[in-house]
Order: sequence, then C-alpha cells, then structure tokens
Amino acid sequence: MKRPYRIGLTGNIACGKSTVVQELQRLGAAVLDADAVAHEVMRAGTAVHAAVVAAFGPGIQTPDGEIDRRALGAIVFADPEALARLEAIVHPAVVAYAEEWLAGVTAEVAVIDAIKLIEAGIADRCDAVWVVTCPPEEQARRLQRYRGLSWEEAWLRIRAQPPQEEKVARAGVVIDNGGPISRMRAQVRAAYRRLARHL
Repeated sequence: MKRPYRIGLTGNIACGKSTVVQELQRLGAAVLDADAVAHEVMRAGTAVHAAVVAAFGPGIQTPDGEIDRRALGAIVFADPEALARLEAIVHPAVVAYAEEWLAGVTAEVAVIDAIKLIEAGIADRCDAVWVVTCPPEEQARRLQRYRGLSWEEAWLRIRAQPPQEEKVARAGVVIDNGGPISRMRAQVRAAYRRLARHL
C-alpha cells in the first residue's frame, strides 16, 4: 500500500486550524488532532499523567484525578521553563501515537493537526507544512468569545507561543484565516488542488 502524503498543519492558538481541518476532511483527507491526543495521553492512570503530576504537583488535578487544564495552563503559560518541562513529558507520547496512526491511514492524504508541530519534531515526519495565520488581535477576540478567557488570559497564551513568523518560515502553504470563512475555504481548496496533481 502506498503511504499517504503527509501534511503537518499548524498555527498559533485561535488562528482557526479547526475550520481548516474541517475543509480538508471534506476534501477527503484523514486527520489526526494532536491536541486531542495530548488530552488522551494525559488521562488519569497513564504514565504521562503521573509524570505531569510529579512535575507540577497534585494541585493541578480535578477532584476526579484528571488534569485541570486551566490550572496547568495558568502555570505553564506564565513560565517558559515550566512549559518546556511539560512539553518534554507530553511530546514523545504524542509523536509515538502519531506514528502508529500514520501506519494505518488508507486515505491519499494524512493531516496531522498540531499547534506544536515544529517544536515536537512532527514536522520532520511530514511531506509539507501548512500554517494557518490570523492577526493577534483576532486571536485574542476568539479566545475571549469561544474559550471564555479574559483579555489578560488571552494575551498570556498568545505571548507564550513563538511568533507566527517562525512557523511561516517553515511553511510550504500559508492559509490566512483572519477574514471571512469563504476566503479561507477558497485558499484550502486551491492548495489541495495543487497537491492532488502530484499524488
């Protein structure tokens, strides 16, 4: 079986990767959500969960023993060293899961959607990197609207991430998602059509 063409899809928080993913799925791509995988590998009872609690203390747990992502976020987004410590625990498990998933994909195109695509080393396993961008002010508005964060919490998360330009520098395709959804969809379809010619 011919292996699928691998797209690594990334973009900073609240740039709208999920809407791009929906369009790629409509076009026939298989998609792995690395953020959902990170949630899964951090579930209570896993080795990753135990390592995260050991690194950040029992105060980051909810009463049922799961990781309280908001409490953990308050720690790691305010401290680059703490964020790096968390990523060193979680990334290897996510990469291992992605490799296993890729081995079973039967679609012509496989997309790994990961906010830390480049930092986790997943981009190196892909044939192309696609980056979704939007203006930082729009990121902050979306974080407030869809995640219920305050303006300060939103900017804390935005500033905790590498500048969008660093991701764009690695990109083969850049999708500008700062405007109407119809414009984003047109960009995705055009890029996918170009790709389909070479499959």
